[in-house]
Amino acid sequence: MARAVLMNAAQLASYSQTKQALLDSGEFGEVCRGRLRVPGRRENYVAIKTLKGGYTEKQRRDFLSEASIMGQFQHPNIIHLEGVITTSCPVMILTEYMENGALDSFLRMNDGQFTPIQLVGMLRGIAAGMKYLSEMSFVHRDLAARNILVNSNLVCKVSDFGLSRFLTENSSDPTYTSSLGGKIPIRWTAPEAIAYRKFTSASDAWSYGIVMWEVMSYGERPYWDMSNQDVINAIEQDYRLPPPPDCPSSLHSLMLDCWQKERANRPRFCDVVAALDRLIRNPASLKVTLAEGRSVSQPLLDQRPPPPLSACASVSDWLRAIKMERYEQSFLQAGFNSLDMVSQLNTDDLLRVGVTLAGHQKKMLSSIQTLRIHKAPPPLLY
Repeated sequence: MARAVLMNAAQLASYSQTKQALLDSGEFGEVCRGRLRVPGRRENYVAIKTLKGGYTEKQRRDFLSEASIMGQFQHPNIIHLEGVITTSCPVMILTEYMENGALDSFLRMNDGQFTPIQLVGMLRGIAAGMKYLSEMSFVHRDLAARNILVNSNLVCKVSDFGLSRFLTENSSDPTYTSSLGGKIPIRWTAPEAIAYRKFTSASDAWSYGIVMWEVMSYGERPYWDMSNQDVINAIEQDYRLPPPPDCPSSLHSLMLDCWQKERANRPRFCDVVAALDRLIRNPASLKVTLAEGRSVSQPLLDQRPPPPLSACASVSDWLRAIKMERYEQSFLQAGFNSLDMVSQLNTDDLLRVGVTLAGHQKKMLSSIQTLRIHKAPPPLLY
């Protein structure tokens, strides 16, 4: 490893006391917060990744392989490896501590709270990290918002290198071909990687386009409740995700570029960084939505477009019109089963229903005001 530091478990201050500060838990291990003491350095918080008991030797090797990959990277938008502890049980990988956790859950908790320029800044950081990886001839293979970590300054860093591989430089088109089975994150994976297990920086670019969509939709699930097979079939039929609400046309155009069927036509990460830099230098370009800019024709499969508010006949129609379908059961369980009742709701009512995110409250209250106008009786004429 180029940078990994083999540490002594004694350097972890209060690990047992902070182990209850569980940050994440997966099939093979968990991530906790701890404090690290290194001679000559100030004590600081770290994330501690461990293997669960009963692991096999292969799982241990795979676990440490991720650290050996991380240890080769030095970039402000790549998660920083602090060290590895192999003499303890369990084995530990120590990385920098990212206060805001995974990007997808962070965005969902802060729905509607960021300006377009802040969101583009996050995307720019992720693209810069991926540009660095591609220049190092690494393919990530699992790029998704859940694998991006966010610190207290909103800096986004690429993490989770469990599937990362070095690209074979035996041709003008460096490729990693997986010969193994295993799960593939279908919603984030390029069609050629699904069909032929061929992974390149271009397949990472496809995944980056999905990450862009996740960011601009504040952590919405790509392709919503479609099954994995439906997603595969839809993409084969040239379906692409539509722009999230209020998404600037320039950003959706970049997503569509990343989702080109021919991988050679997708932008390189250096091109993505340059495009985002141009948008950051010209914030006015982020005010143009698809309704105002060029239209993008995409087949919409079987999915009905959201109805206009004036055509809504039920609470379900209304929630779908404002893309808040996730709250349908909550509204019905609370007894709000008619639009007349919905049109009388206020902030306190929304809190009781379970709408706690400020961005969602704002969107609903604005729509409720429109509902009241539609439902107001016409003026009497004399």
